[in-house]
Amino acid sequence: MEYVYAALLLHSAGKDVNEDGIKKVVEASGAAADEIRIKALVAALEGVDIATVLAQAAAVPIAAAAAAPVAAHAAKGEAKAEEPEEDKEAAEESGVEGLGALFG
Repeated sequence: MEYVYAALLLHSAGKDVNEDGIKKVVEASGAAADEIRIKALVAALEGVDIATVLAQAAAVPIAAAAAAPVAAHAAKGEAKAEEPEEDKEAAEESGVEGLGALFG
């Protein structure tokens, strides 16, 4: 994760996101730099417009974060509404019978 942070830091400072820059940022933070991970990150970012990706990513979580709790709450409400009263009683009775077996 520190490699991604280093790349974002370089980008926000207006510097080139390259292997040497990422290595210097990671080492300046006190962490050991892994050359393989740095090369993989630089290769993955090749041809990517970081500014565009950040602009798109900033808009998506707001909508997703607002919709997720509402959808989860609605799903819980539907699940409770569908459970008939008879099933609850049967579950309680089977639980009591199980306790009787423990004390035997």
